[in-house]
Amino acid sequence: MSGFKLLPTPLESLVVFVCMLMSVGNLLSHQHGSGVNKVFVKEHDDAVLPCSLSTRENLGGMLFDWRKNGQKDGQKEVFLYDAGNHYNNGRQGQDKQFKGRVSHFQGQLMNGNASIKIQNAKMADSGIYSCDFPKLQPSQTFSIELVVELTLKDRSGEIPGTCPEPYIKTLNDTKDGLLLQCEVRGASLEPKIRWQDSAGNILPSEEKVSERGGLYYVTLKTAVTKTDHYRCVVTQEDIGHQIDAETFVPFYEKLCEDRSVGWLFGGIVIGAAVVAVVLALLVATKCITVTCDPGKLMLCIVSIYINTLFRYYRNIV
Repeated sequence: MSGFKLLPTPLESLVVFVCMLMSVGNLLSHQHGSGVNKVFVKEHDDAVLPCSLSTRENLGGMLFDWRKNGQKDGQKEVFLYDAGNHYNNGRQGQDKQFKGRVSHFQGQLMNGNASIKIQNAKMADSGIYSCDFPKLQPSQTFSIELVVELTLKDRSGEIPGTCPEPYIKTLNDTKDGLLLQCEVRGASLEPKIRWQDSAGNILPSEEKVSERGGLYYVTLKTAVTKTDHYRCVVTQEDIGHQIDAETFVPFYEKLCEDRSVGWLFGGIVIGAAVVAVVLALLVATKCITVTCDPGKLMLCIVSIYINTLFRYYRNIV
């Protein structure tokens, strides 16, 4: 019995296999970095790209090299530190895209921190960066992806293909209100358009899009019913472009009010005239009898109409 050995169960074999895989994975991670970390930053903010050795070795006398990968013309030199010699104290070779914009954390080198800071992040800075320690045994490389999030602004003179300023036109008065039209002509990238009031509320609207010669032509109509500043906002999110135009609609609700009062007054006058004529005919044909001074017959008829109208409105109210 002393030479007898129990064979491992299938479950025990699986546990051992998983542990071996984890050990190999940790080893590869230590040798080649821990995958790609993502760093998000808004345009024009400063971006910190992290890179640290788990051993926390003092990097003061060591070499580490930051590059931007995936360029059509190859890698770009971002920042190189070699035992105190780097791009910010006279060393040559840094790509012009990063000149004067990249720094390291000198006080953190003793803790194994090789992180860098890129000032005033731009769209062109987005991409994969590598932090390389070529003289370590074994060498180590860490990968970091920088994502620069666009800020919406007017980029008319900055990027080709941006929308021009939209055209605003006041069309006509409708039953729904005063009709405003916003028009975008010849945009190379399809834009998103919206109408909004001074409070930023998006207004219901009707859009029409057409394409001619690879360019987009868009019109957006909305009906407004009150005095306010109205803006037509055009956005091209892919390139971070936003531009708008504004118009002011004055006293529209007062105009509607005046028109309503005018129509009401006109209706009363016309109604009085019609009733007066009818009553006069009835009196003349002796269909009805009105006790009134003959010289004031018309005044009596109008008085009858007004009293009747007053009783009618009092009943419905």
